[in-house]
Amino acid sequence: MEPVNYVDLLNQRYHQQGFPPYQWTINQDAPLTAPTKPLSECRVSMLTSGGVAHCSMPEWDAFATNDFRLDEVDPTSTSGDFTVNDSYYDTTDASVDVNCVFPIDRLRELDEQGVVGSVADRLWSGFMGRIYSRTKILEESAPALAQELHDDEVDLFLLVPA
Repeated sequence: MEPVNYVDLLNQRYHQQGFPPYQWTINQDAPLTAPTKPLSECRVSMLTSGGVAHCSMPEWDAFATNDFRLDEVDPTSTSGDFTVNDSYYDTTDASVDVNCVFPIDRLRELDEQGVVGSVADRLWSGFMGRIYSRTKILEESAPALAQELHDDEVDLFLLVPA
């Protein structure tokens, strides 16, 4: 089986929708920080960028660009409490089982089994759509989210792209 070339497939999809070529960010010096405690003691949160909205929130604009909205998600929500709206990938499977792009049930199972120490009080959905303003992400949005994670005493943060 050949690996999926995600970047090429996404570039083709953007082109088919009439968007300009996406300028991918390539991080050459992103530091890898080893956990300071065992996974079984870590508080975990996660973020999906797959157009996943809790039913109490407005649906995502499936054709959004530069959408910096960030929704807090209650980790006790059930997988049936969500809608998926995204035009950048085939959402068929995610619409049947949101765990494909937001593994909320799997994260709770890891907590129940003691694999992780706990699930944070807030999970996240956001940064949906093409984001061309890297400056806003790097200087405002990411630091603000990092502060929220710090406030929630999160040890590990899972990023689940669509």
